[in-house]
Amino acid sequence: MANNDRSEVMRGIVAEVEMALGDGRPVAVATVMDVGEQSGLELGTKMLIRHHVENTTLGAIDSGPVDLAIREAVQVMFETFPRVPLQTLYVGSEHGAVMRRSQAQSGDARIMLELFEAPARLVICGGGHVGLAIASIASILGFDITVIDDRQEFANSERFPMAKEILCGDFGEVIDKMSIDLTSSFVLVSRGHQQDTLALRHIVARDSGYVGMIGSRRRVATVLTNLQAEGISADALARVHTPIGLDIGAETPEEIALSILAEIVLVRKGGTGTKLSTLNSRRQAERPMPDTSR
Repeated sequence: MANNDRSEVMRGIVAEVEMALGDGRPVAVATVMDVGEQSGLELGTKMLIRHHVENTTLGAIDSGPVDLAIREAVQVMFETFPRVPLQTLYVGSEHGAVMRRSQAQSGDARIMLELFEAPARLVICGGGHVGLAIASIASILGFDITVIDDRQEFANSERFPMAKEILCGDFGEVIDKMSIDLTSSFVLVSRGHQQDTLALRHIVARDSGYVGMIGSRRRVATVLTNLQAEGISADALARVHTPIGLDIGAETPEEIALSILAEIVLVRKGGTGTKLSTLNSRRQAERPMPDTSR
């Protein structure tokens, strides 16, 4: 590729990455880190893969089987949740392309795959005390916050200055107009089960990364039973996190918000929820004992 063409591709990649980190669709960038013993590859060559329009690309690595392997690997990254934003693809002439280091061979080329997307979006359905506490803590965590409520006094910028978007109206109508994907997390913390039912009815069958609903077991059971009676599948309802949050003994709105956001981070990052001190103790216990017989 000529230097002028390469510079133009690089400018295009930078521009699309910046768009993805804003409000655009996710993109991935593949970079040749090591050509190994593979012919036709050049160190530092980059290719951008878009998450829409059938994974179209900008630039090329080899315009052949390597590019195809990259697109297939990136498609898995786009569809994987929790997210794995950085991976390595090992490409060899005998085994093709593999993602696991243990399956790679000494002469393989190494291609770095980076996923770029906008900050996680948190949609808070309900602008009451718990909703406000969730928004306050979520802003510290870097979420893009959307607040929905059907009451103007609870859905305004004076109450939620940290929110990127505040929507006042019927929960179902507002949610139907929203673009929802795996970066979207929904928390249903409205004032009653009627509002929660309405919101959940319009969310549960769509591909969000997280849906959680607050409420007593009785209230939650009523909502889920009503929705299943309407024909919503049991599998879709089983994905709802309810009762919402982690068991930390939360009582105040702020503690409840912390519990909820801890669960969302756990789901997004693939954590276990186990105390780190407990994990450390387990790892130490699993280490083999040194041989002192010699």
